[in-house]
Amino acid sequence: MTIPNKSIKIFLNRVIGPALFVWLSYSIYRQILQQPNLHQSVQQVKEAIYGSQAWKCWLAIALMFFNWLIEAGKWKLLLRPLETISLKHALKSVLGGLAIGINTPNRIGEYSGRALYVSEGKRMRSVSLALVCSFSQLLVTLFFGSLGLLFIKQDSMSWFGVMQAGMCVLTMFFICLYFRLGWIVSAARKIKVPEKWLRHFMILPAVSVSVLLRVLCLSALRYLIFLCQYILLLEAMQVHAGWWNAFWLISVLYLILAFVPTMALLELGIRGKAGILLFQTFSANTVGIYAASTGIWLVNLVLPALAGGLLVIKHKIFNIKQ
Repeated sequence: MTIPNKSIKIFLNRVIGPALFVWLSYSIYRQILQQPNLHQSVQQVKEAIYGSQAWKCWLAIALMFFNWLIEAGKWKLLLRPLETISLKHALKSVLGGLAIGINTPNRIGEYSGRALYVSEGKRMRSVSLALVCSFSQLLVTLFFGSLGLLFIKQDSMSWFGVMQAGMCVLTMFFICLYFRLGWIVSAARKIKVPEKWLRHFMILPAVSVSVLLRVLCLSALRYLIFLCQYILLLEAMQVHAGWWNAFWLISVLYLILAFVPTMALLELGIRGKAGILLFQTFSANTVGIYAASTGIWLVNLVLPALAGGLLVIKHKIFNIKQ
């Protein structure tokens, strides 16, 4: 979208960032207040932070930085056919995108948020690359989630076996599609997608298989960090399910979150309820499960989104030509 009026651009540059940060902060505050067992969860978090298991909490927080640095590395790699950026600029882009997307359904606003840090004239094409970035993470979630379903297999439920088979087929199809991005462009042509939209996806075939493979490996590494963080917080909150059991149960939890249409700010309740459903066989500490779910939500989504909101405040969305 082109905004020709210089005064409007100046106004938007000054207003959008602060407005986003205020809206984001208020939304987070409301979500935290609406959580069940809030007082008990806060008390358990305090005990964990100041107790003998405190190192696990701090390690989970430290891993957050590696988590988002890896995501920035993925974005930097994928953006290379369009423009070359530094890792620092890529990190600003992914955090700014998170701040904008965290309060949108399934974080779809994150794609346009990242595009704000790309040069004007290239932003629409960068959105298609941001989709590939998320697609790689979804593939890893599907792969480990499908294996997790095998771990919690219910022999008495015939539909469960059908769901497992369906997830395996879906995962294999998506893997093939991921390494053949040109198919998306071809399919779009066949269904007569207007050229004005299609041209923004023409950059997809320019992404090499080697880059896609590297991005997928980084996504797998990032996923393992997710799991380690969650397990560390569960242990710190006195939810003792064992690392092996927790690994696969959390994989299924992330699979559920991938398919449930929700906003990242609103999924805290779903995380807690799904966590209790999955972990109740191994632990009756529901308060601890809720506290761990809240902790991972705060560490991996809320804190980075607030940092991204501060970056958006300083970022000039529109170039003002003198």
